[in-house]
Formats: sequence, C-alpha cells, structure tokens
Amino acid sequence: MVLPMSDVATTAPVPTPTTMSLPVATPGLFDRALRRLTSVWREMAASVGAEEGDSVEAQIHACLHGRGGEVSARNRAAKLAETYLSLDSAGRRDLLRTLAGYDSDPEALAGAYAAVQHAADPAERAAAQAALRQALEPPRLRLLTQFTSIPDGRKFLVDLREFLLAHRKNDKLLAALESDLRGLLAAWFDIGFLELQRIDWSSPAALLEKLVGYEAVHEIKSWRDLKNRLDSDRRCYAFFHPRMPGEPLIFVEVALVKGLAGSVQKLLDEKAPVLDPRAADTAIFYSISNCQRGLAGISFGNFLIKRVAEELSGEFRNLKTFATLSPMPGFRRWLDPKLAADEPGLLTEGEAQALASVVTGPAAASLRDILNRRGFWRDPALLRAVEPALLRLGAQYLLRESNGKRALDPVAHFHLSNGARVERISLGADTSDKGMRASATMMVNYLYDLGKIEDWHEDYAGEGRRNAAASVRRLLGRSWSVVGGQTGIFRQPGASA
Repeated sequence: MVLPMSDVATTAPVPTPTTMSLPVATPGLFDRALRRLTSVWREMAASVGAEEGDSVEAQIHACLHGRGGEVSARNRAAKLAETYLSLDSAGRRDLLRTLAGYDSDPEALAGAYAAVQHAADPAERAAAQAALRQALEPPRLRLLTQFTSIPDGRKFLVDLREFLLAHRKNDKLLAALESDLRGLLAAWFDIGFLELQRIDWSSPAALLEKLVGYEAVHEIKSWRDLKNRLDSDRRCYAFFHPRMPGEPLIFVEVALVKGLAGSVQKLLDEKAPVLDPRAADTAIFYSISNCQRGLAGISFGNFLIKRVAEELSGEFRNLKTFATLSPMPGFRRWLDPKLAADEPGLLTEGEAQALASVVTGPAAASLRDILNRRGFWRDPALLRAVEPALLRLGAQYLLRESNGKRALDPVAHFHLSNGARVERISLGADTSDKGMRASATMMVNYLYDLGKIEDWHEDYAGEGRRNAAASVRRLLGRSWSVVGGQTGIFRQPGASA
C-alpha cells in the first residue's frame, strides 16, 4: 500500500534521486507507506469500540448493518482493512472467503424472479425486473464499495484483487468475490477518469523510485540509467487515477530518434549523444509496463499509446513515424521444441546450407547449437548463417502461429489489437541475456499509422488479419497466403479484403 506523495513527505524528508540507493530503496518506500497507512486506519478504527466485536464475522456484520452515519461506516471499513493487512496469507484467505459468503438472499431472489414471471403487463414487468436486479446484488458488493471511503481505499482494493487473482483457482467463493471486485474496478478505472501525465527528472523522488520498481521490460539499473531515459530526447508518460495520485497505473517510455530503431542497447546507451528532439522524425515506444497487478484484465495500454502519439505529434510537428521496438517473449519457447524434434520442413534447403558452412551436423541441431552459444551474435560468420532462418521463422511466429484466433505471441496480439502492423524484424536487437533466452536477440517494430489504426484494428479484431510491411511478408515467400486452408491471414496495406 502506498500513500500519495504528500502523505509520505509528512513522515520523513524525501531524499533526492542522486542520494537514493537503487534498487533496494524501493521495498523500503513501500514498507514505510504501508506502516503509515495502517497507523492511520488504526486510529480510525479506535473510535469504533469493542462493543461490536473484533472477530472477522462481527466486523463484516457491523460494516453491513451497524448503526450510525458515514463517519461510523468509514471507521468500521478502516478497522476491517487494518485487520486484513495484519493477517498472514492463510488468514487473509479465510477473511475473504467469509466476506464472499455474504451473497444474495436465495429466498428474496426466488420471490423477485417469480414476480417477473407473473407480471401482468410491460410496466409491471419492468418494475419486477428492477427489483430482481436489486435482489441479485450481493451485500459483499456494498462492503467492497465502503473501502473506497477510507484513505487510499482504492489502492487497497486493487491490491486485494491481486491477492484474489493469486488464490481464486479451485475456490469458487474467492472466484465469485474476484468477479464482483473486477466489475467495480473496471467502472472506477474507466479511461474517462484517468489522467495522462508526463514523468521527467523533476518529478517527485518517490514517483521516480516507483518507476524503477515497476519497470517490467528493460530493467533500470541505476539512477544514471533512469536520468538517461528521462533526458530531453526521451519521454515517459503514465496514466494516473485521481484517487491514486502517487501511483502510476501504466507507463510508456519513448525515444525520439531518426528512423526506426533496431537495437534496444543503443537506445539505452547512457554515453550516446543527446539528440535535439526537434531534429527527430520518429517516436519509438520501447517499454510499456503495467504497474498494478490488481488491475489485470482492465486494459489501458491501447489508449495510452494513442494518447501519447497525439501528445507528441502536437508538441513536435517534425515527427512522422510512431512505432515500437518490442520483444518477442515467446519465440524461443515456440522454436526450441521444434528444433529439438528436428521438425520436418522447419528449415529450408538454403538455410540448411548456410548453417552447414559454419557448423557440421543436421541443420536443426546446428541452429540449436548456435543459439545456445553465449554471444553468438558477436561472430559475423555465425550471424550471417543464422540470419535468414531466424528472420523467416520470426515472421512465421508473428504472422502465422495462433492461439485460437489471436496471435500466439502476446506482445504481437497486444499491438495488432491496438491497430498496429508488423513493420520490421531485427536480429541482434536485444543482446541481453533475457533477449537471448526469449527471442534469440530479435525484436520487432510495430508501426502505428495514426490514419490507419482503426482499419488495422478492425482487420485483426474482426477477421484475424495481421497486417505487415512488404519486407516482412517477403520473408515468408509464397507460403504467407495460405494458412490452415485460409487465405490472407495478413495482407498488403491498402489491399482489399
């Protein structure tokens, strides 16, 4: 649980970024905020008194049926929240299962449903259906809503759902409670309520520290690294909720460059010269991180990219291209079993010959051997030998492999759903250990053409078409047009369906 910045600052001076350690300071910040918050709730709970009982059941009953006004209800909710945080994992699960038991009254439901069935006319039926909807609403929903009245109550509920997501499997009570809470959060965190804010080096130190902790794509290794990502030719934007002002929900990091970027290491190079943003023609979205696990399934990313693109195009008229430099997190997970099984037809004759020029043995085993060599990308001969096969297989993975109706790669599905097209695949784009293990160093540029986003979104969402640049389509040759008996799994931009 994290307090807004103003509340944290009242307990202790906030150190400047240059004096803070990294990354061990991040857990400390969250711990200090949690202690401060539980102290606030404890003070509120003290006014409730012990006459209503301290057991979980008694506290829930008091929250739902206790006497008094809004102040009393808020204090009771604070007491129950403080009790929840004081418990271990098993105790929290038991508390939530008890709360989940406060479901709709079966007798009231039966009576309301009977009234609908026996309604004599449309007006009577409408009234009966309204009464049925009211009877369907479980008391636990009312209690969950009460938590929003306490300090940082929405953040408490977001974290509570994170716990439910981790423990709902094979527990129908917790699954039902999680479903209720998801509906509430989806309404409270509707995109219309969110605020887009730029984060820069002058932002509060506590917020910068959270940025470090929440970065999920490319680890921020030092304060110098962070400062580089917030320099004049870089941008960072985040969505915030007014009731969680110090907590980013999702953020995106952007590099203002010339031309499409093909190496994340170059983008993050702290020694690279700073480019005048007015000279840039391309905005590269190179990292998008969701910050709140309790908001999983409530999408902000598609809105964030479009909003930031609009913001940047308004600030810099020289920007002509908006694209990502994105990972392929599932590529090796898809490819490695095929190589191990020496799947027939996996490699072409030309690819096998290229591999044979540098490694002896079967082609699949040779490619697997090269990919398992640390730093293979530093050897020009090895790089030339594997490049044709990896780029083609990468195109096949992104454009042909599916999980039901969606692209198998989760990042590809995200960007194609948002209305992007596959613009370019680059080998040697992420030479970190993570990039080697996940994608054999490959990354993808997804292009966001502001004039075609809606059309490309409809292509993918409506008909499963995956738009791609001609250079990517050529990697697959003629095989691109027929997949499982279906033609046109992706098509040339501008071509008719």
